[in-house]
Amino acid sequence: MTSASAQLRHLIDAAAPFWTGEAEVFRNYWNWERRSRETDRRWLALQCSKEIWGSGLAPLDKGIFLGPAEQLVAAFPRIDISLDRREVLDIAEGLRAEFAHYCAFADAHDALALPGEPKLNPHAVKTAWKEDLELSALRFAHKRENAKLGDRATRFTEGGYCTLFSEGMALKHKTQGPHGRSNALIAEACANVYEDEFGHMLKGIVGLDAEGLTTAEWETLKRMALEQLHGRIRMRNAQFGAPLEGVTLERALAGRCDPIAFDYAKAGSRLAA
Repeated sequence: MTSASAQLRHLIDAAAPFWTGEAEVFRNYWNWERRSRETDRRWLALQCSKEIWGSGLAPLDKGIFLGPAEQLVAAFPRIDISLDRREVLDIAEGLRAEFAHYCAFADAHDALALPGEPKLNPHAVKTAWKEDLELSALRFAHKRENAKLGDRATRFTEGGYCTLFSEGMALKHKTQGPHGRSNALIAEACANVYEDEFGHMLKGIVGLDAEGLTTAEWETLKRMALEQLHGRIRMRNAQFGAPLEGVTLERALAGRCDPIAFDYAKAGSRLAA
């Protein structure tokens, strides 16, 4: 991505401190004195909710499994007649990826169960938590305000630059101690998801420079993205039981963390593949 425009680089630079803020939630949680098997199972279950039902990525009653599944059924009579096969393949691959992510985190959750504790299922995790519903509502509001830019902002902020998955993968080096087994399970789940999520993040970037956005539209897109990233930190902090609080939380929400360095080389290699 060496050819990224100044406007796109400015958007990425503005987002980077918020990505760090989201990463701080996980870094604090891994070593938190209040972390337990139960809190691990709680956040894993909530992550499964996001992987099935989304957060402003799809209608709340269909989520990101049922919605694409219905699209595939409706698309079948139109394949290579009025609908290109590659469009249908994109839907199918997206459905497969999101369900694989659900499976990865559900497997980790269920592996931490005690005898007699129930396994997860998509219906048991349908109800999201307050901060996640607020993030969904914000994304839908942005899409109503401006359909194109609201959708772009939602895709740009999806996954929060994969910080949950990169920070979770790093737990493979911490498999000793009281959380060793949980760390190993979480690291494996995150490793199974990371590359897909990096690709999803790129979908929010690919083609932005080709859309010919005006200066005002770039500013609107940045405002929407930063509002959503602010909401993501609140959502993640609640998901993990509020390991960030006080000045640390305020700093993250204000975008005052040291920015994550965006990997333009990795992004460029993925786009070229």
